[in-house]
Amino acid sequence: MNDQRLRLDLADLAEEVTPVDLRDRALRTSRRIGIQRAVATSAAAVVMLAAATGTAFAILPNRGTDPLPATTPSVTASPSPSASPTPSATQSPSAPATGDAGATAGAATFGRVLYGAHPGTLGEDNKAAGHLYSWQPGDGPKRLLAIDPLVAVLNAAVSPNGRRVAWVEDDALWVSAADGSGKRKLRTGVDGQCWGPTWSPDSQRLTIGTISSDPGAYRTGTIEVSSGRFTEVGPADGCHPVWSGDGRTIAYAEGSGGRVILASPTGKGKRAIPGLGGDARYSCFDVASLSPDGDRIALYRRGPDMESGDVARELDANVVLDTRTGKAVSLPLGGRELRQVYFQSDGSMVVRVRGGERYTLILVDENGKKVTEQAEPSSLKGMQIIGVAD
Repeated sequence: MNDQRLRLDLADLAEEVTPVDLRDRALRTSRRIGIQRAVATSAAAVVMLAAATGTAFAILPNRGTDPLPATTPSVTASPSPSASPTPSATQSPSAPATGDAGATAGAATFGRVLYGAHPGTLGEDNKAAGHLYSWQPGDGPKRLLAIDPLVAVLNAAVSPNGRRVAWVEDDALWVSAADGSGKRKLRTGVDGQCWGPTWSPDSQRLTIGTISSDPGAYRTGTIEVSSGRFTEVGPADGCHPVWSGDGRTIAYAEGSGGRVILASPTGKGKRAIPGLGGDARYSCFDVASLSPDGDRIALYRRGPDMESGDVARELDANVVLDTRTGKAVSLPLGGRELRQVYFQSDGSMVVRVRGGERYTLILVDENGKKVTEQAEPSSLKGMQIIGVAD
């Protein structure tokens, strides 16, 4: 190949990698899930190379080192969680950590915490990653249904009541009981990397995006789990929706601009969280959990010196924001690094922190006060929380 031909090819590539909507990127990659699964097995890397812009977007499963969220805007990378032995259903729970001076006696209690494979351990010999697990402080981890680790990372979702799991595999939407029984296919032609699946607060419906060979045929809406009936509703201009516990609000990452939008489930009343996207210092492409009334949100906030990441779902959280002001909410972390946050139906939060190699869950009430904390079983450290059930 001569120099002139190379320059022409690079110019063509530059035209192809201009900024595009996050949903469109996800749709293109969702059709590669079969390839990604093979890549996960071989621990190879699939990379979209934006040569003209100097930007490379990594497509799962090889995301490189796992970012370690922190309580400050500056986040530095750290090694991925190491693979752990399979959690035992009879494992003795860790002793509760001693409360600090900020602890309060509250009515909030830990729900069941659901775990799945962590992106940083895909391709490793982590036997635990082939299943979902549940754990509630005071008990031992319990093994749930068997599931492809890559699918668990991309889209597996546990219903708010903890009874059912939904996931998309090979563009088909599946639902089963949490233990894997009663597995059934609800629909084909479903997006598994952008718009859901996400459970409604009543655990009766799923928010999904439907796909076809025609890019213009993308639709978002809800599907009734009992009947499989699809109703087209809501916005189709973003990714990774989450519901508020009262069912009145959804939040999602909008396109490639780094904004986070709140709207009604029908898409009306849209508003952006201040301080994210556009000309703001921070951006966000992944949201993790929304408070019951939509006034607070847990998400992964990126500073100007941080890469945008890939199109896949990311459940890490490095901040909780007030959705009206965009200001960070103070959390009682005790000097430890924030990893994940999930809101419970009473407004309390299950906060996952890391101190050294130790992971701990902190129960924080709706007023931001620490209620208690519990050391997480070491066998779960190579996994990530994918939900908290009442």
